[in-house]
Amino acid sequence: MDIERRPSHQHTVAILSRGDAAARRDATAQNSRFAHLFEALATVGIEARPAIYDESFAEDVREQLLAVDGVLVWVNPIQDGRNRAGLDALLRDVAARGVWVSAHPDVILKMGTKEVLYRTRSMGWGCDTALYQTADAMRAELPTRLASGSRVIKRNRGNGGQGVWKVERLPTSMIKVLDATKDAPEELTLDDFLRRCAEYFENGSVIDQPFQPRLSEGVVRCYMAGDRCAGFGHHKVKALVDSPAARAEAGPRLYSSNADPRFQRLRRLMEDEWTPQMTSLLDIARLDLPAIWDADFMLGPVLPDGTDSYVLGEINVSSVHPYPEEAPAEIARRVADRLRRKL
Repeated sequence: MDIERRPSHQHTVAILSRGDAAARRDATAQNSRFAHLFEALATVGIEARPAIYDESFAEDVREQLLAVDGVLVWVNPIQDGRNRAGLDALLRDVAARGVWVSAHPDVILKMGTKEVLYRTRSMGWGCDTALYQTADAMRAELPTRLASGSRVIKRNRGNGGQGVWKVERLPTSMIKVLDATKDAPEELTLDDFLRRCAEYFENGSVIDQPFQPRLSEGVVRCYMAGDRCAGFGHHKVKALVDSPAARAEAGPRLYSSNADPRFQRLRRLMEDEWTPQMTSLLDIARLDLPAIWDADFMLGPVLPDGTDSYVLGEINVSSVHPYPEEAPAEIARRVADRLRRKL
């Protein structure tokens, strides 16, 4: 593999995703799931190269990344029993050697874990959010919170609904729990539920939020390229929804551009208020915001003027895909601007 930097002034980036040795050998811009992003980057004068990663050939990937100006990363925090520990160490190393990494692992830790819900609870997208650092704290505090209504428990790092539960107090000494990845709830003792959550505390914390009654109306996903909105997704969900009728209405996420008139108030909030507030609160430089990230919002109480309020349920940073068809152009502009400032 040629790892020498070209003398040309053309910027180069690697688009990194997980795969095996065969996928690495056969990867091209044309057969990539990010083909439209390769095209968008070429339009702004950036040469993009596929970089397939696996722990078994991590050193080859390291050498590849050291030969480019930047790397855009799409790897889930948990996938097929593997985590990102080795990859994150590799990315920190190449970043320290001058390669721009998006999203940098340190930025992911600040905004891409569930703990961001607790750290930003005072913002306009926040709600009554608790953080449990230990199982003992959860055992002591959760029953009191359940007395005022159903709660949603979330492990600090995960994806695809892994480690997310709706918890409801029952008239007996039992609780009803619904795993976000399952269809039917169970009745358990609090101790039994805590045993299921024990692994969440091995290398992280647990977040506790009030269940949002309007969840069955759908979730709005706001896609961001840096600090600018890159589009929206909206879908009705099954996860944590009890009503069979509401679950039957669930469907795929429908994407739209950042000009979607339904979400212009949310766009203004994200661009003008909430993203600047978040970066200040979490000590993230504006230029270090990921090239693509998204925020999932549930509908909160209707405001006095008749408009919807929004409650943040999650920020996704590690592997945002798919996304609206307009997003690659926004990402490419973000990448071009960042590399111009870097070099």
